[in-house]
Amino acid sequence: MKKNILILSTSPRKNGNSEMLAREFARGAEEAGHNVELLSLHDKTIGFCKGCLACQKTQRCVIHDDADAIVRKMKDAEVIAFATPIYFYEMCGQMKTLLDRSNPLFPSDYAFRDIYLLATAADSAESSMDGAVKGLEGWIACFEKAALRGVVRGTGADGAGTILQVPVALKSAFELGNKA
Repeated sequence: MKKNILILSTSPRKNGNSEMLAREFARGAEEAGHNVELLSLHDKTIGFCKGCLACQKTQRCVIHDDADAIVRKMKDAEVIAFATPIYFYEMCGQMKTLLDRSNPLFPSDYAFRDIYLLATAADSAESSMDGAVKGLEGWIACFEKAALRGVVRGTGADGAGTILQVPVALKSAFELGNKA
C-alpha cells in the first residue's frame, strides 16, 4: 500500500551527515513505491513556541513562519522520519524547536502512525543517541496512534561527509525507508 512519507532533515547544515541518512531513507521508500517528500530545515525560519496554547483551539500556531506549513505536512503524512545530528548527546535545537511548534497537531486528526529517527554523532558509542531517542519518544507519547518504528544510529561520523564511511548506517536507513 502506497504511503505518504515526510522526511524532515533537521540539521542546520546543508548536505550534512544526517541529511545523507535522510536521502537513503527516501531512496528506500521511493523504491518501495511510496510518495516521499524530503524537507530540509537548514534554510527555514522557525521561531520558538510561545507557550500560549492558542493552537489548541485553532489548530494553527499564532507564529506564521515556515513551521506553519511544515506542521500541516506532518499532519497529513502517514510516516514521518526525523533526521538529526546529535549535539551534546541530544537532538539538534532545530528538531526540538520543530517538535515544540507541532503542538497544533495534538488536538487534530493527524494521519501519522509510524515515526523513525535517523541520527548521526561524532561519538562512536550507540548510547550517544539515547537522549535524542528519549526526547522523540516523549513527543510520540503525546500522540496515542503513533509509535517509534525504527532508529538508525550513525555513530562515529565526526566530520562533514564521514557518514559515507559508515555503510551499515546508510544501509539501515535505506532498508527502513524501504519497509516503511
